[in-house]
Amino acid sequence: MKNVMVFGTFDILHKGHEDFFRQARKLGEYLIVIVARDKNVLKIKGKLPRNGEIVRQRKIVESKLADEVAIGSIEDRYKIIQEFKPNVICLGYDQKVSERELREKLIEFGLAKTKIIRLDSFFPEIYKSSKL
Repeated sequence: MKNVMVFGTFDILHKGHEDFFRQARKLGEYLIVIVARDKNVLKIKGKLPRNGEIVRQRKIVESKLADEVAIGSIEDRYKIIQEFKPNVICLGYDQKVSERELREKLIEFGLAKTKIIRLDSFFPEIYKSSKL
C-alpha cells in the first residue's frame, strides 16, 4: 500500500486544506496527516494558532478526509517520518520547508525512495488561513 504524508498547522480547516488533502490522496492509497504542535507553530510563525493541536487534530478526523491523523513531535519534527515511513511526502505550495534538508533526512532514515511532491494551490487569494 502506498502511504502519503502531509504536514501542517491546519488551524482553520478550509477548502484550500480540503483540496490539499484530495490532491495528496490521489498519489497513494492511505493518507496520513500530521498536525503541527502548538509549541512548534509558535516557534515557526511567531504566534500560537487559534485552535489548539487537539482541536485541530479532531477537526481533521471529523472531516474524514484522512485515513490517519497524528500530532507531530516537539523535539524533532522529522521523527514522525521515521515512524510512518511514507512512500510520498506532499508539501503545500507555500510551506517553508527545505526540500534539500528533508531529502537528507529521508536518506538518513533509509527512505531514499520516498518522493517529495509540492502540490498546487487552491485559490490562495481566498483560501489561506492567514486571510480567513
